[in-house]
Amino acid sequence: MDEQSLAGEKEVEATVLTVFTIGHSNHSLERFFELLETQRIEVLVDVRSQPYSKYTTHFNKADLKAAVVAQGLKYLFLGRELGGRPDPNSAGLYNETDGRVDYNQVAESPLFIEGLERLLKGLEKFRVALMCSEEKPGICHRYLLLGRVLARQGVQVWHIRGDGSVQSQSQVSNQAEGGDPDYIQNKLIPDEEITEWKSTRPVLPKKQRHNFSGH
Repeated sequence: MDEQSLAGEKEVEATVLTVFTIGHSNHSLERFFELLETQRIEVLVDVRSQPYSKYTTHFNKADLKAAVVAQGLKYLFLGRELGGRPDPNSAGLYNETDGRVDYNQVAESPLFIEGLERLLKGLEKFRVALMCSEEKPGICHRYLLLGRVLARQGVQVWHIRGDGSVQSQSQVSNQAEGGDPDYIQNKLIPDEEITEWKSTRPVLPKKQRHNFSGH
């Protein structure tokens, strides 16, 4: 079996500290739980900064938590600590020019570190899946921020795709090598050569960017 990827809905056997990620996308709850069950997930950690969905309302925080508990799983919300859109009033966590999230600053922030430590302790006891909204991990902070930080901690990161396949953190990175347009900004290069570690899209509203620049 290729250690970089798993085709089809096959369970990943964890021999080291392991975490999974998943994007709820437009899945039905039935399909969503099927994907979690395949990997024997015990705890769903919601890492959405804004835990609601306009088009798939069954993924709104309260409704989702109730559904998760009804499935016999545990639900934990860490969107405040590990979300991809920090508090807009948190100076230094956003690039004042383009409004994108500065992941270097986020990864060093006390709130993020607090959430990371809590997550790492949980990984020692449970099979955990981090959930956000994007199906494609390469354009989500599950891969861009959390996956990278966790990999540095020695954690094996697996991304559950909508078709049931599972991709490693390095495989998602390597897709940029083949010119995949969804991942081209996230090409796997040595850390020392990375000059910009930011969100792929502007997050901070334009009117708030000036507040951080002092104008």
